[in-house]
Amino acid sequence: MQALLQTGYGSTEVFRVDTAARPTAGPGEVIVKVEAAGIDRGTWHLMTGRPYLMRIMGFGFSAPKEPVAGLDLAGTVVEIGAGVTRFRVGDEVFGIGRGSFAELARAREDKLVRKPAGLSFAEAAVLAVSGGTAIQAIDAAQLTAGERVLVIGASGGVGTYAVQIAKALGAIVTGVASTSKLATVRAAGADHVIDYTTTDFTNVDERYDVILDVGGNTPLARMRQALSPTGRLVFVGGEKGGDWTAGFGRILLAMLLKPFVRQRFIMLGSKEHFSHFQRVADLVEKKQLAPIIDRRIAMRDVPSALLDLEAGRVRGKIVVEIAQSLR
Repeated sequence: MQALLQTGYGSTEVFRVDTAARPTAGPGEVIVKVEAAGIDRGTWHLMTGRPYLMRIMGFGFSAPKEPVAGLDLAGTVVEIGAGVTRFRVGDEVFGIGRGSFAELARAREDKLVRKPAGLSFAEAAVLAVSGGTAIQAIDAAQLTAGERVLVIGASGGVGTYAVQIAKALGAIVTGVASTSKLATVRAAGADHVIDYTTTDFTNVDERYDVILDVGGNTPLARMRQALSPTGRLVFVGGEKGGDWTAGFGRILLAMLLKPFVRQRFIMLGSKEHFSHFQRVADLVEKKQLAPIIDRRIAMRDVPSALLDLEAGRVRGKIVVEIAQSLR
């Protein structure tokens, strides 16, 4: 089969479109014929091999264990492994697999759900990683109707979903983004927007019950200024903390401070499980959530798209049209 292979860690030079062995389903796994896939921050981390801690955690020391790149996917089940009970051949699904930038991908049964009937494969392909993270972040914050929520990094994949989910729960949502991305945050449904290039959100009069820190750059002291005395701060992202820690310095400081203040600091440990993806699908079917798609690309264009993601040039999600790439 054709696939986007990753030969090691580095920048875009580690990728090439080539022939790869067709995967087979192990116990508890299925094989999905991939119609579309999504680009997410995790794919960038797996490209670079940073933070280095992930290599020690088992992703592969000098090169990724999975030779085919890609996580988010949507497609049709074509093979069932031993013990699989939730799916049958022919089911249309979305979720997280291994090696989704390919004609066929292997996925665990517990990381897939059925695709909503009214959703295209391209739309479904970008739901699982970012949508699942967003819904877990809001769960961690214990958000309730009427509360004031600040989403830092509201124009990206996780951010646009977080805005929509918070609105579905009845929250009053303010999104932080750069000037060129404010329209995207408004399209996601934010009640208010703040342009961080012109306004310091910590110096406005508003104080928030919940802050979702998706951007991962703002110092803890500044975020505390914007948080109510008993507010909750959820660390969702940590992208600028160095090759080893990836932002954990801020989180460590928050944990040391936690016993002495009334504000709550929460580090999100996002899990890949179908229960979260099903809740995202339910919101889609209720018309309370929809993916905001920046662009649709061919498999050969994934490397340049990853550079755009890292440089902050992406609004919402990028779809990789696998089936069309192979025609």
